[in-house]
Amino acid sequence: MITTMRVSMLASVALLAMAAGTPAQAQQANSMTFFVTSNGPGKGGDLGGLAGADAHCGKLAQAAGSTGKTWHAYLSTQGAGAVNARDRIGKGPWQNAKGVVVAKSVDDLHSDSNNITKQTNLSEKGEVINGRSEKPNRHDILTGSTADGRAFPAGEDRTCNNWTSSTSGAAMLGHHDREGLRDDAPSKSWNSSHPSRGPGGGCTQDDLKSTGGDGLMYCFAVN
Repeated sequence: MITTMRVSMLASVALLAMAAGTPAQAQQANSMTFFVTSNGPGKGGDLGGLAGADAHCGKLAQAAGSTGKTWHAYLSTQGAGAVNARDRIGKGPWQNAKGVVVAKSVDDLHSDSNNITKQTNLSEKGEVINGRSEKPNRHDILTGSTADGRAFPAGEDRTCNNWTSSTSGAAMLGHHDREGLRDDAPSKSWNSSHPSRGPGGGCTQDDLKSTGGDGLMYCFAVN
């Protein structure tokens, strides 16, 4: 009888602890307005266009417990009707899953004063993404953007055919850990470091992995 009562009491304590933690976790998830995707769609540079990329951001955010927000991927497009990544992510400020502010505004995000680092570029789960010094290296993030968050001119592909190609082409990548092969601005750029490349054509999933990526994206809450 005593053993049964003790087990029952322990179970009740555990349930109370879980119930107490749930509101805090939900509040933390709902305060998140920025994250790096923990995974990509898995089709290399084919994200299903901007709409598919945005949907992926929203799906991951919802799975993490975030509700009531519209999420957009930080991506530019090229050619007719070109879109600038900086124009589609809202006004800010933005904070990660731990409540740390990464940028106060669009201009702040694209300035030297932003708080974009490996330790603040958390996934929707609040986890640190592997950087250049770790295996597997996942620091290459898809952006298709210039350093100031704008689209590249039409011509030389920097968006894997506007995020619809999983074979030929190239995507401009940023380094989420702000580290590269050299001590220069592109190597330390979070959004415009170098284009993808590889034997599969430049936009396959294996191509993205070969240079230190995994088809990940930056996601921002626009409201």
